[in-house]
Amino acid sequence: MSKNVRIVESADVSDKARIGEGSSVWHLAQIREEAELGRNCIIGRGAYIGTGVELGDNCKVQNYALVYEPAKLANGVFIGPAVVLTNDHYPRAINSDGSAKSASDWEAVGVSIETGASIGANSTCVAPLRIGRWALIGSGSTVIRDVPDFAIVVGTPARRVGWAGKEGHPLKPGDEEGIWVCPVSGERYVEEADTLKEES
Repeated sequence: MSKNVRIVESADVSDKARIGEGSSVWHLAQIREEAELGRNCIIGRGAYIGTGVELGDNCKVQNYALVYEPAKLANGVFIGPAVVLTNDHYPRAINSDGSAKSASDWEAVGVSIETGASIGANSTCVAPLRIGRWALIGSGSTVIRDVPDFAIVVGTPARRVGWAGKEGHPLKPGDEEGIWVCPVSGERYVEEADTLKEES
């Protein structure tokens, strides 16, 4: 265990998990074997981090979120309260012969979330999929397909309704076609073929 880690007594953290320096794990959270948290992560009350899940530095997983393996979160990812990252295409409790399914009866698929992305409260991300850098998923959304960098998506199923800058605010149209501007930082972005990138 790294130094300066805070794990409250009611949390259930495997001895085989790796928790980065400065991270906090709050009441009733569970972190499974081989999970790896970067530096300065916060795991909220009742959250679940599955076996082998990877979190980068400065991630926040809010209360009662469920992050199932083999999810991978890059640096600075925000997971809102009661978010679910799924891992099974065809969930069943039993096989066709009535026997209970075991770990060997299915293959886990994961959600990959890139740097700075935010997943709003009570959203479900149905694996396998990738959520791009600095994307913003609206609360209560169901995400069933990949989300581009900087996209704002909402609804069930989630659809893109705009673009977000690194500050998290919706971008405004710029002074020429295909240019978007952050109202907070003034940073400019270029839209091409339904993708967005920083202006070089």
